[in-house]
Amino acid sequence: MLHKDSCCAPKVATNVTTSTEITDSCCPPAKKSTDQCCPPQQEIKSCCPPSKDRLKAGYRIESFVKGWIDTPIGEIPVIDSKLQAVDYRGRIAMRWGIGRDKYTVTPGLYAIGSPDEKSEVLVSANYKLSFDVLRSSVGAIDAWILVIDTKGINVWCAAGKGTFGTDEIIRCVHMVDLQKLVKHRRLVIPQLGAPGVAAHLVKKGCGFGVIYGPVRATDLPDFLAAGNQATTSMRRVSFSLQDRTILTPVEISMLRWQILYVALALLLLGGIGSDIFDFSAAWTRGSGAIVAGFVGLLSGTVLTPMLLPWLPGRAFSIKGIWIGAGAAILLCLSLFSESGFLNQIALLLQVTAISSYTAMNFTGSSTYTSPSGVEKEMRLAIPCHLAASGIALILWLSAAF
Repeated sequence: MLHKDSCCAPKVATNVTTSTEITDSCCPPAKKSTDQCCPPQQEIKSCCPPSKDRLKAGYRIESFVKGWIDTPIGEIPVIDSKLQAVDYRGRIAMRWGIGRDKYTVTPGLYAIGSPDEKSEVLVSANYKLSFDVLRSSVGAIDAWILVIDTKGINVWCAAGKGTFGTDEIIRCVHMVDLQKLVKHRRLVIPQLGAPGVAAHLVKKGCGFGVIYGPVRATDLPDFLAAGNQATTSMRRVSFSLQDRTILTPVEISMLRWQILYVALALLLLGGIGSDIFDFSAAWTRGSGAIVAGFVGLLSGTVLTPMLLPWLPGRAFSIKGIWIGAGAAILLCLSLFSESGFLNQIALLLQVTAISSYTAMNFTGSSTYTSPSGVEKEMRLAIPCHLAASGIALILWLSAAF
């Protein structure tokens, strides 16, 4: 809802698309009387949402839209720079991969603050998490935000995939008639989007020059205040403990179905023994194997990323081996101290293999690696993971007889 105490608020508060007709508005466009609740000359119309023929095509009324501003190219939604509870809930859900494919905003032009023809144009992706980081970082700055269609992918990944790129920026600039809105010819593009953008082609295609902004959106206020000049720290990509920890749920969520299938398989295999199949053994041996598997998973997806800079070895798979082997030894000395030699060797191999494999997956979230290096590591490591897992399975099943 654009204004909670509006005299003409629609019945549907959010997610109103451009095809939704608002029939209960007290201020339809055809009405010319002076006693309507929303004077037509009001600069930011937050009294009620625009009716059907005043909605700019392509926009949805979302919780972050707090009004509309009249411009030479039509009405532009004004967005809130403060995140709400729904935004934080969405951020947490994204970290666990919940609803990831639908977490987008409509591409187009947005206003933050009270921008005018001299205000900067900040370019962002239509992945809502990227959009939220940008709008919450600019604070009290008056600016235009041009959201391009990256298919719901963040700026850095979209630049590598080509969806945050030259052609899409040119297309979006022409789509919104940006040249009629601002007098200058500048686009501020995130530095992490640079791999997908050819500045000279953008200039040729739409007449706007490209200025590469800082790595972090939080540095934008200082960057703009300094006349679009970046300091050395603004250009440096960091990968701190907090950055690495935030990404760990993503790695776990990507494996959720594999985890379920493997857990069910271990319960079934755990019951195989000299009695052909024993339900009691299926529970005790199967649950023990599941516990060992989770230890390996957490070693590779959580502990290895957190301790990444301090673990020996350059390859992520090697780093995962150190954590996995250490965790497996602790398990053998504690929970599985009386499980027998074969079970303990199987546990050591399996936990280490899982930790190494899942640690290697983290290369996709890291700033440390290159595509060629990852491919080389995978060719060497994956056969070792499969061999270790196969031997561990044979030893574990043999221990039941």
